[in-house]
Amino acid sequence: MKAQPGTHLSLPAARYYRANDPQWHWLEERDDPEVSAFLAAANQQQADWFAPLAPLEEALYQSHLARRELAVTSLKTALDHFTFWSETGAEDDYPCWWRHPNSQPEQSECFFDVRARAATHDFYDMGDMALSPNEQWLAWSEDTQGDERFTLWLKALPNGTPIQLLSDIGAGLCWAEDQTDTTATLLFTRFDDTQRPDSIWRLSLLLAEPSTSPAPELVLREEDPEFWLGIGKTRSRAWLLLESGSKDTSEIHLLPAHSPASTPLCIQPRQAGIEYSIDHRPGNFYRLHNQTGAHFQLDYLPEIQLDQPQSVQLKSVQSKPNWQTLIAHREDATLEGVDAFSWGLMLAERDHAQAQVRLRRLVLDTQHAFTLDEYLALPEQPCSQMLEDAPHFDSQVLHLREETFTQPPSWFSLDLTNGERTLLKRVPVHGSLQPEQLISRRLWATSQDGEQVPVSVVMRADLANQPLPTLLYGYGAYGEALDPWFSIARLELLERGAAFAVAHVRGGGERGEPWYLNGKMEHKENSFNDFLAAREALVIQGVSDPQRMVAYGASAGGLLVGTCINRAPEAFCAALLDVPFLDVLRTMQNPELPLTTAEYSEWGNPEETDIAERIRGYSPIDNIKPQAYPALWIEGSWFDTRVSYWEPAKFYAQVAQQHQGIAPILMRTDMSSGHGGASGRFKAWRDTARQDGFILWALGLATHCQN
Repeated sequence: MKAQPGTHLSLPAARYYRANDPQWHWLEERDDPEVSAFLAAANQQQADWFAPLAPLEEALYQSHLARRELAVTSLKTALDHFTFWSETGAEDDYPCWWRHPNSQPEQSECFFDVRARAATHDFYDMGDMALSPNEQWLAWSEDTQGDERFTLWLKALPNGTPIQLLSDIGAGLCWAEDQTDTTATLLFTRFDDTQRPDSIWRLSLLLAEPSTSPAPELVLREEDPEFWLGIGKTRSRAWLLLESGSKDTSEIHLLPAHSPASTPLCIQPRQAGIEYSIDHRPGNFYRLHNQTGAHFQLDYLPEIQLDQPQSVQLKSVQSKPNWQTLIAHREDATLEGVDAFSWGLMLAERDHAQAQVRLRRLVLDTQHAFTLDEYLALPEQPCSQMLEDAPHFDSQVLHLREETFTQPPSWFSLDLTNGERTLLKRVPVHGSLQPEQLISRRLWATSQDGEQVPVSVVMRADLANQPLPTLLYGYGAYGEALDPWFSIARLELLERGAAFAVAHVRGGGERGEPWYLNGKMEHKENSFNDFLAAREALVIQGVSDPQRMVAYGASAGGLLVGTCINRAPEAFCAALLDVPFLDVLRTMQNPELPLTTAEYSEWGNPEETDIAERIRGYSPIDNIKPQAYPALWIEGSWFDTRVSYWEPAKFYAQVAQQHQGIAPILMRTDMSSGHGGASGRFKAWRDTARQDGFILWALGLATHCQN
């Protein structure tokens, strides 16, 4: 081994360097003892460097706890027979689930103690909980390692002994509606070798002795490696939805929920680039699709068109079903979702100009004429307003959840019969900095091609007229929208004088489907240009101090930030890369890795030479060069199946070798978690406090400074 340029001999990147493997590919050998040794050495380097900031971390953590209500009770949800809710004790990481018979609250009982399930595990994640139709059985999936492979459990409520039924399954569960006193059907997914949910299975349960139930039966298998399977059910409870989808193409099979052993019925065969979703009201199906335009339109189909003689086993609906347009494609808004009720539909529409989602209520007569068409009021813009779970198909009272960058989540009931809104719950905020002392703004940055990019920023109102140290957050992939969200942990940064900004770059979904399409595949460069343009706009418009800006990106956001610091390291004083996707080209060239084949429609298939070169042009690990990098804090997870631990490790090692400056290059690998980080809320909050300590140090706002 020999030291590389910019690498101190005592640092891990020098001590573990192998001259015959300058790309550090040997770190992919999980069973090599030197891999664990290297990660341990990097963790120790990080711990040693961070030691002077440990008092700040502790102060942040304790202040964070003091700001929030630690004992939490969820809203109660009344189902057909029981009312359900969860309670988390002030010192607990996990909740207990409770129920009482409807209209008999005095008969409350705890039927599921998640604390007890997690107590003997270093890592615990609940994948899904599913109540049987008669609400007397609970099925759940749990992951006790962090690799997102789940075990299926079942118990009779309230106090039955948990029974392990299956291992190595997907997270999602769905009961059919065929339950009797002695039998029931549960559907779940399984993985292929690349951890792609490639099959849906039907488990016929014998409720008297569930452990003796017959082996699961295959319902549907997806052979295309770019497609994943999922399970759902219409709110009408009439149909099970077997959903197959890639990043840009959908196909849905239907099963009658009361006869799940039927042959699946494909409602619309897949067409490349066509996405759709299905919901149902008795008599009609509703299809939200992009077949006529990128912004989606809503059609309906009379259910009678699916009726066929029982002796005929169909694989798809009639060749030319008579779908009729209900809401046509529009240029100024994207239809993002539809929820069906007995009285009509609730739509989620995203206004392109304002990058704002609105909820739209449609009341329909028997001929599908609108008897009411209205948008629900927003408390302010930008705002996140969403429809909470409404289990009853006939419900005339909806639950809404609203939050902004300055206001914590609030839950309201909306009585559709009279329009009355009632506040059900608001997350309390304790401490000296209160929501009314904050202000948020929406700025617009001009990107390299002239596109206007929205930038959200929140800060203390009393500091709003001066350039502030700023944390700039970015994602911009998979069409995910970073709609406004409130964060109690963020108050620690804001109170100390920082601003928090979000760059809504192309590749996300903030301005509808075109915003996503113009930041993926051959248009991915737009994402990077948008992020750097957001940084410049914050400086030019007097919001941010150009010498004190930190970039933050997690997962695919790590790709965004990693590329930008390669290209413009002087733009930021530091960057935090959390479980970052950094080795894009090599990962996409390995179809044996989890997620790779499903990602071809997001990044491209590098088997094509021009696509490989395009990816190579921005892949962070392929563009490291000798230069002065900003201070870097890189987080990885040993059991991460989405972004393998070696991606941040290889990036860390190579940047440390090429680094020409004095800023610290640090990495921490969590050896007991997966992509989502630490399990348990207190561990997660501790991790946040540690990251925030680094951010405050980098912004010059730390009360305890590194020597």
